Amino acid sequence: MNLDDARKRIETAMTQYGQHAAPAIDLVMAEVRSDMGARAFNELVEEFDLELLHNIAPMESDHSTS
Repeated sequence: MNLDDARKRIETAMTQYGQHAAPAIDLVMAEVRSDMGARAFNELVEEFDLELLHNIAPMESDHSTS
């Protein structure tokens, strides 16, 4: 997965499920975390305001995932 694919999947989930999109977004975010690490995960949390809208908090990164 890449960031563009993740963005599209998040937007689709938000469109389809509205305020109930969190479970679908969680699946996307788990894949993002696994494939691209904390930096990409946190970028999407901020970009889509996921913490406020869907209670998906940014990851704390104690080490670099690059």
